[in-house]
Amino acid sequence: MPSRARWAAASAAVTFSLVTLALTGSALALPKEGELAPNARVEDADGNALELKSFKGKPTLIVYEDKDSAALNKSFKEELSKLAKGDKYKSAVGLAAVADVSSYDWWPVKGFVKSAIRDESKKAGTTIYCDWKGSFRDTLKLKKNSSNVVLIGKDGKVLFAGEGALDANERKRLLELLKSQVEGK
Repeated sequence: MPSRARWAAASAAVTFSLVTLALTGSALALPKEGELAPNARVEDADGNALELKSFKGKPTLIVYEDKDSAALNKSFKEELSKLAKGDKYKSAVGLAAVADVSSYDWWPVKGFVKSAIRDESKKAGTTIYCDWKGSFRDTLKLKKNSSNVVLIGKDGKVLFAGEGALDANERKRLLELLKSQVEGK
């Protein structure tokens, strides 16, 4: 009987931990600053692959959003667009604009989504990649249903990770980190 009691207590503790984890939403935490960023892979609407490791030696900016969270960091994206006007940043920074389209991975909706992503890529002037299975999100420990912004340094370590609408101080810090990676200041 004592072993059954211990098993029941352990089972209750595990159940409590899982329920707490589910309620707090901390099953996945953003990547930690200073840790080595994992490699992750996504494809554009035409099936062309992008692996983060292809940006090795470049600062890499990841903007990961779904259709409902895309407006959260509009201010940051406008500030980023101003920086990207010059060729210096376009060639020096790896950009991974990724759409979480995991809830649309079924026929015939997938075809419509691909078409919309192609149109948005043209409007944005950059390729938007599709995370059909949520594997990119899971690999990088990004939060679902939120805007996620991650900056990976030239050395492959996470310099910044934020989710939700970035406030003015976060945007300023992120842009300063990006500038220091590109300009060496």
